[in-house]
Amino acid sequence: MTEKKRYTDEELQDFKDLINSKLEKARKDYDTLKAVISNSSGNDIEDTSPTFKVLEEGASVLSKEEAGRLAQRQAKFISHLEGALIRIENKTYGICRETGKLIAPERLRAVPHATLSIEAKNKQ
Repeated sequence: MTEKKRYTDEELQDFKDLINSKLEKARKDYDTLKAVISNSSGNDIEDTSPTFKVLEEGASVLSKEEAGRLAQRQAKFISHLEGALIRIENKTYGICRETGKLIAPERLRAVPHATLSIEAKNKQ
């Protein structure tokens, strides 16, 4: 029996559905993080005493920085998922860029944007 060179169109469609659902959730999370970063109204510190105001402003800056880092990571994740969708359209999805062999479907379900097999990843 010869080794498969690529996933079938049906398998690719299953992966596409999985990626699209993850992409939808990732975009919602990203929008939420952007809203946290840009929120300048709402629960403010204008009417609190100066001591608490300083503490609140520090916490606010810290949480905005953290939200900014999370937003950057989320944007990167979205970009990787979009790249995976392009590979599906090109029918190159699931092929390890190091070995040229198929990436295990279990790995792709866990990390749908993977471009390396476990074997290649372990060699890194």
